[in-house]
Amino acid sequence: MLKVLWSAALSLGLAVSAVAQSGTYSNITEYPVPNAHSGPWGIATGPDGALWFADYGDGKIGRITTAGAVTEYPVPTAASQPWGIAAGPDGALWFTESNAGKVGRITTGGEVTEYPVAPGSYPKGIATGPDGALWFVLNFYDQIGRITTRGDITLYSLPSSPSWPVEIAAGPDGALWFTESAGQRIGRITTAGAITEYTLPTANTAPFGITAGPDGALWFTESVDRKTGEIGRITTAGDITEYALPAVSGRPFGIAAGSDGALWFTENYSDKIGRITTEGVVTEYPTPAHYSFGIAAGPDGGLWFTETNAGLIGRAPACGLGLAATFAGSTLTMNFDLAIDTPATFNILLHSATGDWRPFSQPIPAVVPPRAFTMTWNGVPNLGDVKVQAVLTAGTGQVICSQWNGVNTAR
Repeated sequence: MLKVLWSAALSLGLAVSAVAQSGTYSNITEYPVPNAHSGPWGIATGPDGALWFADYGDGKIGRITTAGAVTEYPVPTAASQPWGIAAGPDGALWFTESNAGKVGRITTGGEVTEYPVAPGSYPKGIATGPDGALWFVLNFYDQIGRITTRGDITLYSLPSSPSWPVEIAAGPDGALWFTESAGQRIGRITTAGAITEYTLPTANTAPFGITAGPDGALWFTESVDRKTGEIGRITTAGDITEYALPAVSGRPFGIAAGSDGALWFTENYSDKIGRITTEGVVTEYPTPAHYSFGIAAGPDGGLWFTETNAGLIGRAPACGLGLAATFAGSTLTMNFDLAIDTPATFNILLHSATGDWRPFSQPIPAVVPPRAFTMTWNGVPNLGDVKVQAVLTAGTGQVICSQWNGVNTAR
């Protein structure tokens, strides 16, 4: 039990308004891609300490430094519509050209080479395999492709059709794992080409993004429709768990493991990015712009994501609070699933009609992986409706991320 003295709150630079039932905030920064028709989709961390992205709308490959400086390189084939991108084992970036039916390679100096696969095959996701080759999906052909760094291509047909594979990721078991959006399945392919498929428990979920998690499992997004969705987890033995998102969530698409020990995902039809711990605790953060798509953990510890319709690259800090507040008798109970990849100050604030308090403030080291704990306060005054706010700050009080719940202390 934590006993707390009540005292006047010190200002954290947050605007205090009427009590809100619940909400979140993250210190998100956005950087424009300087082209009229830009539409960034896939994004990956490069070997040069920058982020690289596929500009689907403008037919270019882009590079953005962690300071936000953007450079773009045109793909030789017109209207190629680059989709996925991954860092290769050869110090270059490899990408798919969905409309051109090609796989491309770009050096960190901007030199592009293209390798034809098949017209109309619509390659999408791409990932580096444990065998030193690149593995990619052919969405329209229901195939998985493998390309060596010399450009030699091998194709493997999926046993079920239609499948429409979308994204692919290297698993912790030495195989590649991929989503089948039409087949409602998660697939696994060994580096020798042996394929296994696992049907999802929930029908019509259209699995999309996939990534290896910090827990030795694969995590993936399920886009049920434009308003709802789920996050799925599959073990290397094929056991599947699904976590429903709030009903007002947009379709989850991209997913990546964050430096805070959680999974982060984009919500394509909402103004949010989401975070889920390996225990299934979900937090969603509003983004200034709309239609986020790809997401990747950056070399600076932040989460970098593409905002396709707005032509923006966004960055969110890797932190989460997992706050749930309840009140009974005279006791306020707060449950947390806290994580942050850098040292910070952990604050609790209470906002009510009679005043604002900060009953708790303490510097903390980096918390990775997320830590679940409970704070219980007895003898809380009768304050009526209260907004209970947990805030992580850095430096002189800059807010990194925040979450709040409303409780009623009247009695």
